Amino acid sequence: KNLEGKAQTRDIVEAAKAWVPVMKAEGADIVIALSHSGIDGSGPSEKMENASLYVAAVDGIDAVFTGHQHLVFPGPKTWDGIKDADPVKGTLHGKPAVMAGFWGSHLGLIDLLLEKDGKSWKIVDFTSEARPIYHRDDKKKVIADVADKKEVVEAAKAEHEATLAYVRTPVGKTSAPLYSYFALVADDPSVQIVSQAQVWYIKEMLKETQYKDLPILSAAAPFKCGGRNGADYYTDVPAGDIAIKNVADLYLYPNTVQAVVINGAQVKNWLEMSAAMFNQVKPGAKDADIINNSFPSYNFDVIDGVTYQIDVSQPRRFSDDGKLLNADSNRIQNLQFDGKPIDPAQKFVVVTNNYRAGGGGNFPEIGADKVIYQAPDTNRDVIVRYVHDQGTINPTADGNWTFKPLPGTTVVFQSSPKAKDFLDQVKSVKIEDAGDGTDGFRNYRLVL
Repeated sequence: KNLEGKAQTRDIVEAAKAWVPVMKAEGADIVIALSHSGIDGSGPSEKMENASLYVAAVDGIDAVFTGHQHLVFPGPKTWDGIKDADPVKGTLHGKPAVMAGFWGSHLGLIDLLLEKDGKSWKIVDFTSEARPIYHRDDKKKVIADVADKKEVVEAAKAEHEATLAYVRTPVGKTSAPLYSYFALVADDPSVQIVSQAQVWYIKEMLKETQYKDLPILSAAAPFKCGGRNGADYYTDVPAGDIAIKNVADLYLYPNTVQAVVINGAQVKNWLEMSAAMFNQVKPGAKDADIINNSFPSYNFDVIDGVTYQIDVSQPRRFSDDGKLLNADSNRIQNLQFDGKPIDPAQKFVVVTNNYRAGGGGNFPEIGADKVIYQAPDTNRDVIVRYVHDQGTINPTADGNWTFKPLPGTTVVFQSSPKAKDFLDQVKSVKIEDAGDGTDGFRNYRLVL
């Protein structure tokens, strides 16, 4: 909303092709591309998200700093099989490139050896390295590989301590723990509280509008669910005081609240898109992998206010980027509102965030044309106000969704080792410990 009509964007690679010749004409000998875009070898496409491989192919670009994917390049097997990417030497199309992990986990370093060639410089050799800032010992404890810089620590001390004091300010209490260890396989308290706050907020905002009598649903997704960010990347807030830092942990992004009006059929399609989170599972399978790791958790919307089951024996209807794959597939089963099958024509208000309401994630038929309310408040601030208003919240998951039973079928997924402490709190599904996983994770078994 801040950029509409004021800024224009175009494809990353096309922009590079247009501007590199201009830079060269103005006297640049060496051109370094700072590309906040990852590495994807599936082939160039218009406005692709992870375009750095094809940025490197642009004539005149000499080196590329990449990012966005929170991965490490040069680095491990993640990049095996991507044509024109050398994860050992650290090159894309033969040019030095680096991706430095996430949250300061690595220093991306490209070292160029330059030689004067007449009046201009050229690269004659290079090294590319993603240098780690820390490592984990045998007990998974984080060990720093570099020391703090005293001058930097001292310069930031006052602001740092003031920030800590602010984020540690209690805003209320929770009667039950808030955790996201099982958020991808069961209705979850960390998602539940977001929906409770969103519904509380939007009811007040719409009470004097033409939409006041429409039923309100809430769409919310889990943000911290391990994955590429590691086995410690989960929400875990114990029962008791809730501080501002805990709310920031629940809701990572500075999204603002928005609401859309859609019908029951569109609610179902919204959930069909979310169900792309899961791999197809053959009935009777034993310990099949359930999670589609290419589907981001922030697109796994749970819609509160309806009840439903997800049938993972069926193929997914939509691809990760919202393309229709199987029009006849119906993973969403027994979708009900107010205890009855949902009416495909009935109108609903769905409260969500500006990313989803504006078309983020490519959910079918969800876009700016459906938006009926754009709030000035962030979702995070709404949660803070809700907790403060309630005093003590009860975020216990209401179990409004679950998997459709598949007798004799078990699936596995990875979560934090700490998740073992919460197994008995998950009521909607049966989850078992299944032993050590990889990269510090632990395996868990879900009985379908």
